[in-house]
Amino acid sequence: MKLILATSNNGKIREINDLFSKTGVDFISLRDCGELPPLVEDGNTFKENAFKKAITVFKATGINVVSEDSGLEVFALNGAPGIFSARFAGEGAGDRENNEKLLNMLKKVPEEERGARFVSLFCLIIDGHASYFEGDVKGRIIHSPAGQSGFGYDPLFVPEGYDKTFAQLGGEIKNRISHRAVALDKLKKFLLSP
Repeated sequence: MKLILATSNNGKIREINDLFSKTGVDFISLRDCGELPPLVEDGNTFKENAFKKAITVFKATGINVVSEDSGLEVFALNGAPGIFSARFAGEGAGDRENNEKLLNMLKKVPEEERGARFVSLFCLIIDGHASYFEGDVKGRIIHSPAGQSGFGYDPLFVPEGYDKTFAQLGGEIKNRISHRAVALDKLKKFLLSP
């Protein structure tokens, strides 16, 4: 089965292809689809943003599509950065700037109040019909980046039950326990069910 994965984020593409290896589900990148209309993320929820991206790509290509919106919700910041996670420090800002802004906002927040969760919401559109798959993982934000693997807020996030960040745990463990892994497991079961 061929599906467009509606993202240009190389980290997400790599993670998802690893999780779906040997299943017969073949994800193609937006880069393989020619010119497409812009994918606008102006919804108020992860679900709205995932749907907007998926339906835009489906209408432009006629090919079944999967899109995702995901982010980090920090409880002490009332869920911020949330849907603005990728552009938290402003349009064009990278992971380093986003991480620095988050750490600055949490500077005076005590250890016991640094709880957070990563959320992942996938929208699958097959023949024009949308289905949704959500996953999350709870943890906490540490005081300075640690680890070299992963992307985004991975160097700051320690998942519950672990004492290392996603960036320290590495791809194999992260791909087993992450918010995206939970959501993709639900998507995989749906796609591979008879």
